[in-house]
Amino acid sequence: MIAEPTNSKASADETRSLISVIGASSVGTLIEWYDFYIFGSLASVLATKFFPEGNPTAAFLSTLATFAAGFVVRPFGALFFGRLGDLIGRKYTFMVTLLLMGGATFAIGLIPSYETIGFLAPLLVLVLRLLQGLALGGEYGGAATYVAEHAPANRRGYWTSWIQTTATIGLFVSLLVIMLTRMSLSKEAFSDWGWRVPFLASILMVFVSYIIRRNMKESPLFAKVKAEGKASANPLKESFGNKYNFKFVLLALFGATMGQGVVWYTGQFYAMSFLEKVCNVDKMQSDALMTIALLLGTPFFVVFGWLSDRIGRKGIMMAGMLVAILSYRTLYENMYQTTNLKNKQEIAASTTKDSTVAADPKVVGGSIQTITVKKEYTDGTKYEEVTKLKISPDPNAEPAKPDVKKSVTINDSDKWTLIWLVFIQVLFVTMVYGPIAAFLVEMFPTRIRYTSMSLPYHIGNGVFGGLLPAVATYLATKAKDANTAAEKAGDALPYAAPYLEGLWYPIIVAAVCLAIGVVYISGKDKKNAD
Repeated sequence: MIAEPTNSKASADETRSLISVIGASSVGTLIEWYDFYIFGSLASVLATKFFPEGNPTAAFLSTLATFAAGFVVRPFGALFFGRLGDLIGRKYTFMVTLLLMGGATFAIGLIPSYETIGFLAPLLVLVLRLLQGLALGGEYGGAATYVAEHAPANRRGYWTSWIQTTATIGLFVSLLVIMLTRMSLSKEAFSDWGWRVPFLASILMVFVSYIIRRNMKESPLFAKVKAEGKASANPLKESFGNKYNFKFVLLALFGATMGQGVVWYTGQFYAMSFLEKVCNVDKMQSDALMTIALLLGTPFFVVFGWLSDRIGRKGIMMAGMLVAILSYRTLYENMYQTTNLKNKQEIAASTTKDSTVAADPKVVGGSIQTITVKKEYTDGTKYEEVTKLKISPDPNAEPAKPDVKKSVTINDSDKWTLIWLVFIQVLFVTMVYGPIAAFLVEMFPTRIRYTSMSLPYHIGNGVFGGLLPAVATYLATKAKDANTAAEKAGDALPYAAPYLEGLWYPIIVAAVCLAIGVVYISGKDKKNAD
């Protein structure tokens, strides 16, 4: 924690009070992010549980689409709960969002698999995912506003940056809980029922957070506005019907949160998906290196929040977008080449290939052939490929598409290289995300602040950012398929590096946001820095 000067007993009491406010707000917000992100952290497992077998890529894309649905609905949660927050108060509104999020997450852990209840499984998951999105749409604006309205104006960036850490820490905790669960169970047990544990465990954390938040007092600025009879009677109309205020809503969205959203999700979720699905890094290893990178990067949220109080919010956020735009393709090319087995020397004598045939429990007379290939490399890297082929008892049946799972266990040197490459991306995230809560709070008046700041934040993050994993994966898959088709036809390959094509989405979105932010947002756009 960066030391803040204290010149009197009053200042020390104020700091202690702020720490208490931030602690109470952060615990709940962290748990809501945890609840929201365990779905993404377990995307590859959930794809096999809630969607039909036969096409792993389609199932994974469907899971990402369901994951993205929670983001797309967040703006509606921002409107609904933002209005409540500006009408009845910050505290009670984000108490409701906490309970809604916790209940939906717990229920996901109870849903039977697709094998048991068919298409009802993905439908129930989608409904609960939408409820999660609605809850989160109301949570963040309330927590950020609540903390900002307790903080002195000249230290608002510093204090609100602690709320900003909760999103990344929530992801960190989700990965940690999943890793501990995996380590405590066999692979078979985790795949069978252990994946439910992180969902079910969240109900205990929600209960503790509820007890802590129940004793919080209302925001002093909002309490003052309400006591003076100046609270908004129609926050939605004042926020979006007033042309002057709506201009700031659009500036916040297209000049800040849109780019911040794609940088955030590229540096954390797309990086994790890229390591697992493109580089085929072992799931335990990828979770571990992501956890370390997030742990190393998280303090910089506070660093850049503190710095924004001294040199301004805009410059730091725009710089974060710029370096991300210029660096992404290089960073991901290095991630890919670090794990590329073509760059490593295989120990031919260590290669093994085993084949087994077992009865298919789902098809009478059918069987499943499992072929396992294991390889080792001179630098300590290990590779395993498991191919499962379903054999039908009908000799005229069309051959089933083989299910191939690849896993690369990297050596320690490569592991730290990947940690460094992900850490750099997390650093970009802290630059754009650390100051943004204070930036948004200062753009809107207290009477409609919850509503006004929540909508651009959740459109920027929920829509532009939340769609990133699905859109980027789709673009990369499409490029890979185009190369495969060209190779079969004997044509020149249209893409030199198809695995990098997904990055065009965050690069273009961030570039547009950067241009709008630089041109149209001035350092004086703090019209309501009360």
